[in-house]
Amino acid sequence: MTSSTGPAPLRSPRIHPAWAVAAVAFLALIGAAGFRAAPGALMVPLHEEFGWSTSIMSLAVSINLLLFGLTAPFAAALMDRFGIRQVVAAALTLVALGAGGSVLMTASWQLLVFWGVLIGLGTGSMALVFAATIATRWFHKRRGLVMGMLTAGSATGQLITLPFVAHLADTAGWRQASLVIAGVALIVVPIVWVVLRDHPHERGVLPYGAHEGYEPPATVTGSAFRRAVNGLTFAARHKAFWALAGAFAICGATTNGLIGVHFIPSAHEHGMSQTTAAGLLAAVGIFDIAGTVASGWLTDKFDPRILLALYYAFRGVSLMLLPLLLSATVHPSMVLFVVIYGLDWVATVPPTATLCREIFGEQGTIVFGWVFAAHQVGAAIAALGAGVIRDSFGTYTYAWWAGAVLCAIAVVLSLVVRPHRKIAPAPVAAMATD
Repeated sequence: MTSSTGPAPLRSPRIHPAWAVAAVAFLALIGAAGFRAAPGALMVPLHEEFGWSTSIMSLAVSINLLLFGLTAPFAAALMDRFGIRQVVAAALTLVALGAGGSVLMTASWQLLVFWGVLIGLGTGSMALVFAATIATRWFHKRRGLVMGMLTAGSATGQLITLPFVAHLADTAGWRQASLVIAGVALIVVPIVWVVLRDHPHERGVLPYGAHEGYEPPATVTGSAFRRAVNGLTFAARHKAFWALAGAFAICGATTNGLIGVHFIPSAHEHGMSQTTAAGLLAAVGIFDIAGTVASGWLTDKFDPRILLALYYAFRGVSLMLLPLLLSATVHPSMVLFVVIYGLDWVATVPPTATLCREIFGEQGTIVFGWVFAAHQVGAAIAALGAGVIRDSFGTYTYAWWAGAVLCAIAVVLSLVVRPHRKIAPAPVAAMATD
């Protein structure tokens, strides 16, 4: 015998509302991703108008990058405590305030507030934890596929936004470009409010693919901050967490930190124009969409540990060969690098999120938030470290090779995780739930 807490008996409709929820979540991620690609297109106009140094503007982006990761576990707890649509609507509003408010800037410290703090907190609250929450709550089957699709939403947002923002900044000015980003984020808010719900039983349905006998989860109460911190202290006692966090930190280091920040200047040093190098990096983003969705599908069918090991191995080999591939022109080998690295870019997300769920159970989403925080910390360290290596040795070669070594470590870390040994949850009192 089971009981239902929803307004109507739980059912499995022909067209499941979970897909509408996933579609709106995808749209919300696109809206939140609008600014993530914008700084590269807006830094030159800001320098020309205000004379601000690249270091100041880079500091604002660095604050954004760190907050993007560190906000995630607390956002997961807030979603548990106050609801998905409330947190998502607030996050999109913060992005809009940061982008729209920046048009009023007159001093460089304001850039740190708008670009760094407001947008960092907003995008962090809409990070991969949001995708993991939707996939876990609304889907019993196809979780990996949905996770891959939602993860691709972030890349899609950047691909859609960057060319338009760059063109608008060149023709109409950076203020108009910033206002467009703010407008896109605000447009999504009412759609989120109407469609998103916390759990399927609020719509009177079972999660997609769930069988009769499913019971809705208990309502979470207590301090969201305490839940996030307790989630970290709970996970930190287990080796699986450190293996996952370490591997995902390497993921961030070898994507956002190395390639995302330093590929264009490194290619330029080999004689390639910055426009061509930027085009190659955009192509990486295109293949990223296909790779992430495919990874989600594969995660539903194969051992996620093996998938992670393969992804990191391919990435390591690519980084090892990159110094030999860079040249003044685009040749077939460089195209192959772009394809492989693009398919591999965030393909690690669906299997990592799945392992967090399998190992840490109901706290898996918050644990994944902390694992994602490690991803962003790794990205920040690698971005700085690669710059130091370039200044010290006069070349990026050692930075690429260091990334390859890190990928080999990530292969080992992925294989030592034991996904089928679910860890018992923390005591009820420690979890701050009823």
